[in-house]
Amino acid sequence: MSDLTSLLAASHEKADFSCGNDMLDNYLRKQAKQDMKRKLSACFVLSDDDRAIKGYYTLSSASIQRSLLPEAVIRKLPPSYIDLPVTLLGRLAVAAQFKGQGIGKFLLIDALKRSYNTSVTNVASMAIVVDPIDNDAIGFYSKYGFVSLPGSCKMFIAMDTVEQLF
Repeated sequence: MSDLTSLLAASHEKADFSCGNDMLDNYLRKQAKQDMKRKLSACFVLSDDDRAIKGYYTLSSASIQRSLLPEAVIRKLPPSYIDLPVTLLGRLAVAAQFKGQGIGKFLLIDALKRSYNTSVTNVASMAIVVDPIDNDAIGFYSKYGFVSLPGSCKMFIAMDTVEQLF
């Protein structure tokens, strides 16, 4: 795919975006720019012409309690860390007219690569965490190596695993 993601800008046509999920549609239309201004999240969009949005995702810094991680991961970490730094992939959506074209996979890979590069060069993060919106999302993330966090609705992929992808 030759399109590249960029930060959401005023030129992007947010009002026309529809993925079929009101919560994800309304977030992009009404809240994403405000969250960016408040430094709560960064919203990246995929667009051919800097106007029509094919899909988007958000990233932000977060932490996760050590106790939520699988025992195999916990054993590798120093015991002094109670909360561990992660990157939150908060939202990922593809416009309905572009579904089935691999855009979701493209956006996920872009988010993973961006998160990994940031974790190596700017702000440490040991994993990427998602909070899937439904069973379809759980299946999507599972297909790409995310695993469920015990006792939580969240899923994660370790940055060591992401590193192997690139």
